Amino acid sequence: MKVLGSRDICQKKFSVNGHLKSHKRSVHSNRRPYDCRYCGKLFKTNFKLKRHVRIHSDAKPYSCRHCSDRFKQLDQLKIHLLKSHSEGTWFTCHICQKKFTQNGNLQTHILRHEGVKPYVCNECPKRFCRPCELKDHISVHSDFKPFCCGRCGKSVKRKANVVRHFNRCSGSLPFPDV
Repeated sequence: MKVLGSRDICQKKFSVNGHLKSHKRSVHSNRRPYDCRYCGKLFKTNFKLKRHVRIHSDAKPYSCRHCSDRFKQLDQLKIHLLKSHSEGTWFTCHICQKKFTQNGNLQTHILRHEGVKPYVCNECPKRFCRPCELKDHISVHSDFKPFCCGRCGKSVKRKANVVRHFNRCSGSLPFPDV
C-alpha cells in the first residue's frame, strides 16, 4: 500500500490520493468557495456549508435519547448530554478547575496558563497559542483581502468583518445575477 502525504505542510498520511487532496483543500487552503445565501459566511467545503445553513432554519436533526430536546448540530447534542444527563466526560483543568466539553479546548486553555505560545509571527514579535490565531493575525501585515461581500463586492481582510458587513450591507453587485 502506497502512503501519500505532504511533508511540507503536516504529518498526516493518506493511502488514497483523493483523501490527500480533500485534506489539503479543507485544512490547508484559504480558498472558501461555498457561501451562505442567508448571511454571506464562507466555507471551504459544501458539507460545512450545509451544516451551517441549519442555523438559519428550524431543522433540528439531532435528538436526545433521554428527553425531548432536539439540536441543529451534533456538538450541541453532545454538550447537552454531558451537561443535562451526565453522559460523557468533562475535561477539567488541573490548574483552575475550569471544565471543558472537549479535550482540545482544555489543552489550549492549559497552554495559556503556562504562557506557551509556540506560533510566532514572521513580521512582528507577537506569539500565539494556536496556529489559527497566528493565521488570523498575519492579515494585519498584508493588503490581501480574501473575503468578499456577496451583495456589494467589498473585500476585507477578516472573515468576521465580511459577515458583519454583509449583515449591514444594502448594496448590490454591479452586475446582474445569472
